Amino acid sequence: MKVILLQDVKGQGKKGEAAEVSDGYARNYLIPRKLAVAATSENMNELKQREKAKAAQDERDRAAAAATAKRLESIVVKVGARAGEGGRLFGSITSQEIADALAEQHGIAVEKNRIVQNDPIKAFGTFEVKVKLGFEISGTINLIVVER
Repeated sequence: MKVILLQDVKGQGKKGEAAEVSDGYARNYLIPRKLAVAATSENMNELKQREKAKAAQDERDRAAAAATAKRLESIVVKVGARAGEGGRLFGSITSQEIADALAEQHGIAVEKNRIVQNDPIKAFGTFEVKVKLGFEISGTINLIVVER
């Protein structure tokens, strides 16, 4: 019997895939537990529509990430910090502070876990910080750390 999996099933396939399973396994296990539905023409058409919609959404998200990366290259983000003697900061500039300053100053919302800092920022000056935007697209934030 051919079924469309509604969830990942070990040994059969991933969610959204069509799989060929025995009749008893489908009727007695997969369908009652809502792990799969019978692969009727109506359900197959619905699956194809969902796949098409997902591909279109992925393409829109990829375009948005590319536009954000292009926009990030042309802006400068200023972050204020307190420092002690010798210009050393108390602590360091965190990804959350960078994300908050980016949203406040330029209206670009980036999650803090997407901001990659190779080394902690513990001094005043200009820095380039990498941002992973998804779909293997990354951008660069030009960051200026100034005294508060």
